[in-house]
Amino acid sequence: MDMRRIVAVLAEEAEQQIEDHVWKVAPDDRALASDTETGLREAVGPPDIQEAMPQIERLEHLRESLAVLAISLARTHGRMAWFLSGALNALESVLRWRAMPADGGGTFGTVLPSAEEYTQAEGAVRRLQDVLAQISDVRSIPSDTPTGPA
Repeated sequence: MDMRRIVAVLAEEAEQQIEDHVWKVAPDDRALASDTETGLREAVGPPDIQEAMPQIERLEHLRESLAVLAISLARTHGRMAWFLSGALNALESVLRWRAMPADGGGTFGTVLPSAEEYTQAEGAVRRLQDVLAQISDVRSIPSDTPTGPA
């Protein structure tokens, strides 16, 4: 399964949990989602801009997005942490990518990704940006409001 599909499944699960009031998005979750979304947008821009960059810069931007997710994960717990952990897991193959030739030396297990793999990873980050924007816009449900059938 490619990164975009894994992130799409994560997004669908988050949206469903929020809709079903299983995930009661707290103000701290909304603030962290907003900060994380902003960080991801700063790291990975629109397709036309990203695709015009040299591969080494594209890889740097993808690694920055992983750093944003990891820092956010370190600052939370519960469902938001689980969601961010899933996002990091979806993008983990980026950690094994390199943009430079080996020039006869070892590569520590890294690989040269294809142009399609860069596009997939950047698309996955953009989908994460969108779902985090949605999470940051969720309004909390007052604790005295019923959340299920009566």
